[in-house]
Amino acid sequence: MTIDKSWTTIRRRGSSNEFWNGLQHFLQMAKPFVNDRGFIKCPCRRCLNNASHQLEDLESHIFRNGFMFGYNQWIHHGEPATANAGTTVAGPSGGIHERDEMFDVLDDIISEDADEDAVGGPSSNDQYDDLFAALRSELYPGVSSFSSLNFLVKLMHLKVLNKWTNKSFDELLKLLKLAFPKIDLVESHYEAKKLMTKMGLGYSSIHVCKNDCALFWKENSLKDTCPVCSESRWKLQSGKRSGKNVPHKVLRYFPVGPRLKRLFATSKTAKLMRWHSTGKSKDNDVMRHPVDGKSWQEFDKRHPQFAGDVRNVRLGFAADGFNPFGNMSLSYSMWPVVLTTYNLPPWICMKAEYLMLSLLIPGPQSPGKDMDVFLRPLIDELKELWVHGLDTRDAAYENCVFRMRAALLWTVNDFPARSSLSGWSGQGYRACPTCNEDTPSMRVIGKTAYFGHRRFLATNHHWRSNLQFDGRTERKRPPRRFSTTDILEQLRRVKTGIPGKHPNYGGVKRKRGDDELNWRKKSIFYELPYWATIELKHNLDVMHIEKNVCDSLLGTLLADPHKSKDTDNARRDLAKLGIRHELHLFEDGNKLMKPAADYTFSEANRRKFCRFIRSVKFPDGFASNMSKKVAQNDSRLLGLKSHDCHVIMQRLLPVGCRSLVTKNIWSTIVELCTFFKQLCASTVNVSDMVEAQKQLVLILCKLERIFPPAFFDIMIHLVLHLPEEAILGGPVHMRWMYPFERYLKRLKDYVRNAAKPEGSIAEGYVVDEALTFCSRYFDDVETRFNRPDRNDDGMHPTRQLSVFESQCKPLGKQSYVELDNNDRDKAEFYILNNSPELEPYLNEHKQELHVRLREGCLNINEVHRTEFAGWFFEKIYAMHRMQAPEVTTELLSLSSKTNMVVSSYPACIVNGVRFVTHDRDVRLRTQNSGVSVPGTGQEMFYGQLQQILEFSYLNGFSVVLFRCKWFKCDSKHMVTENNITSIDINGEAYKDDQFILASQAKQVFYVADPSRGPNWCIVQHVKYRSIWDITDDGLSDIDLLQHNSSSNFTLFVDLGNLQEINLLRRDQDVIPIVQPVTNASRPVTDDSSFLNDADEIELSDEEDESVEEYADEETDAENDIDTEEDDDDRSYHASDSD
Repeated sequence: MTIDKSWTTIRRRGSSNEFWNGLQHFLQMAKPFVNDRGFIKCPCRRCLNNASHQLEDLESHIFRNGFMFGYNQWIHHGEPATANAGTTVAGPSGGIHERDEMFDVLDDIISEDADEDAVGGPSSNDQYDDLFAALRSELYPGVSSFSSLNFLVKLMHLKVLNKWTNKSFDELLKLLKLAFPKIDLVESHYEAKKLMTKMGLGYSSIHVCKNDCALFWKENSLKDTCPVCSESRWKLQSGKRSGKNVPHKVLRYFPVGPRLKRLFATSKTAKLMRWHSTGKSKDNDVMRHPVDGKSWQEFDKRHPQFAGDVRNVRLGFAADGFNPFGNMSLSYSMWPVVLTTYNLPPWICMKAEYLMLSLLIPGPQSPGKDMDVFLRPLIDELKELWVHGLDTRDAAYENCVFRMRAALLWTVNDFPARSSLSGWSGQGYRACPTCNEDTPSMRVIGKTAYFGHRRFLATNHHWRSNLQFDGRTERKRPPRRFSTTDILEQLRRVKTGIPGKHPNYGGVKRKRGDDELNWRKKSIFYELPYWATIELKHNLDVMHIEKNVCDSLLGTLLADPHKSKDTDNARRDLAKLGIRHELHLFEDGNKLMKPAADYTFSEANRRKFCRFIRSVKFPDGFASNMSKKVAQNDSRLLGLKSHDCHVIMQRLLPVGCRSLVTKNIWSTIVELCTFFKQLCASTVNVSDMVEAQKQLVLILCKLERIFPPAFFDIMIHLVLHLPEEAILGGPVHMRWMYPFERYLKRLKDYVRNAAKPEGSIAEGYVVDEALTFCSRYFDDVETRFNRPDRNDDGMHPTRQLSVFESQCKPLGKQSYVELDNNDRDKAEFYILNNSPELEPYLNEHKQELHVRLREGCLNINEVHRTEFAGWFFEKIYAMHRMQAPEVTTELLSLSSKTNMVVSSYPACIVNGVRFVTHDRDVRLRTQNSGVSVPGTGQEMFYGQLQQILEFSYLNGFSVVLFRCKWFKCDSKHMVTENNITSIDINGEAYKDDQFILASQAKQVFYVADPSRGPNWCIVQHVKYRSIWDITDDGLSDIDLLQHNSSSNFTLFVDLGNLQEINLLRRDQDVIPIVQPVTNASRPVTDDSSFLNDADEIELSDEEDESVEEYADEETDAENDIDTEEDDDDRSYHASDSD
């Protein structure tokens, strides 16, 4: 009798009586074939006959997951077996394939829509027919290990991973067709991409008005003209529409909901979406994830229903412009909008594989104030995800369907983009979005200076009455704290403008009223029901702030003519304020003279500093080659990227300028750099940030006493608010632009058609998204998820004795060394003495020595060192002859002598860290020979790696030791000041105790200390990327390298004696300015035109240069993404970047 099996292919199971009746018939037929415990194999798409359940569970499994593909002969459930019935999994058409990963891939993709099927919703599974056909097809007749689909997906994945060109891929397909005529494979990359797109999630194309006034979407979708400016939707040729309607602009929108559902659809990521609930810090003072921040916690308190289900999603928003072309002379600004999911653990949530492209805003012009027009589709979907949610199947917990909701936590942008998104202008007297209308500012020549941080001091602080800051006594109170209610009240007074850039509509400039403050608009984000109550809405980007602070400091110290803040106008500002008379410009005959300031290097010192930067050698993958950033004449630094500034600020600047400026100036710079070290730590303590908030006020006041007001652009002022944002949002490595900037490089690589860059990126993203999803299931090919790290040392076998786990991955040519008996005995004793499993034997031998030797007669420790190895060998072999069970093969091998010949290597990798012997290290541009080990107390020992030695034992066991030159670490040879440790590398210690286990070594690197002499170096610790203070499986690296914890550094501000500061440099009194004295250049003594934030004169945004300079730098950064990313290849492999 023929069994009707057509019901197994029905996809809309919830609304089909045929499926239900067929399932009941199947269960009745299978009932007699349960085993003696009542279990039977389950043929659902999850279990695939690999798991057994009770019969009643089969009903729910099959109804929820569907009937497995290819199980056409029910040999496990009552149907008589025929020929070729084996243990392999049958393909959907009956073809026999070995276990194919694509079964799981398609199961998870289809299960994303299963919740709609279960409630009778529309089915979209017809789009998968071509995929099923490729899955049923054998790659080659007789080849059962690969389906055609499996082979094609893996081939496409290799193309993306190794950046093959489309043409090379087409040529490869032709070669495969030529070599294997019967191969079942697509003809071209175009056909392969079409097939891959069906596993992707697609996107929508939305037409945009040419003036950015409106979207032709929803109620405007059928209109041919803009509802605001009446311009045509279509491009015209000679005043007429061309034969084919071609829109002026196209916005690509990638729906968020389906992409979030896919994170839950696979067990590979579904469990991780709960990490924020299970992995958050239990210490209220420790923050290592945004969930530990105050903003997240306050959000949960205000929305307990949303917080009640830990699977509800928290999102972060980032938008930035970039030039998709390699031609830097072409002005083009395209704006991707990227989302990240903060439910995930901190070591993966900022990785490119977990970032989601949601909008692709077309160029060539930046959207500017009309950003809200383009955000409309995303905001509408976010509102829907908050109010109604989305039925989602959770693969981590038996595929149960739950209502997933999502909320946007904050945005991450550079400062100009922040202005476009938030609506608060970053220019003018009130540029600071936190200080709001109380921003400390004054007008200096040609720009606005954000000067006057003494108002943040206590009202009785003695610095408030010091006239040497700006010639006035500071009586203003600190800026008010504006609550979310205050902000809403301000926004109610903001007039609604006309969108777009049409010169007669949205392009008409209007002057803001006094009651509007710096608000340009009420942001579209306020349409989200919860947005108004979020405490941290828009993050200040630490990456760009740190870079701009570094550029200002370096430019001024090095007297860079292009970046120095100590300009002629800055000196005129001092004259107007009537302060620092020693630095005023003055006339000398027909020349205008400029006294040399103490905060600038002399020409000789500039060369010293640049040579110091040129000489620095970092560990492998730590940073870019700094020697290439120094000008040939050693006068300035060129082409510094954001990460270069990150390293200079936190590693090099405090060391390099130590002997080149006075103590007051140096200590202030060190204090500022120490703060950035604290802020950028992977784990941040709330108490550290509270203290840093207080200390930063003092640091900025000290900077005001040293540098002219023109030095203080908005970037310097914003540093003051970074600790508060860290308390609200958590560690900065999940709230800065580094991962998003690198993600733009990936999008740039998608451009294949320069005429249609947005279309190329959209198509490339959808294909890459599908391949990334598929690659989670591949174990037999290298993918983004399983590829080894650059310094991966592989897997080492687990041993009973921990010393045998001291292994490495050797690099370079192996050589053989024959140690003398003395060195060999020392090495063997060190191995035995550092085996915790041998502690009972070590104690037993010491007790025997105390009995055998008289107290004080001999050095018992020395006898113990020389005799223990022989005593231990005799004892273990005696126990072995008695067949004692505790004598294992490893213990027996360890008690024996090592081989006389020892293997030696010039380099190795241990625990993901590359070490190189010192004699080889001196010939390289990197430095990997520095080592440190902790002592029994709080002390640390520092040295240089001399030899990498592998000692071999019986039965194939071995131990790797490092032989090191150790430096003296007493108070005479090691000094720590301002968190900077200097050590004399000329003094050698512990010559009789040079060995350590390779697994004990921690890497450090040494930087010359110019202030103490040629034999002194600064010790710089390296934080390993793969190590977190979180116990979990699958730990991986993060986007950038930080110190371990903010508590590793103490931020202490030396108040000193500011009254005694004389800023005139002693070595050179004046610098002639190459211009004759004219009325325009003559020093101004009348300060009646000098403005500050107390004056009632309002300047338009166009008159302010401070943010325009910053915006110009950002434009350069957009054009330099490719160069920045080339440095990333060298900068992000290793441990610490600060």
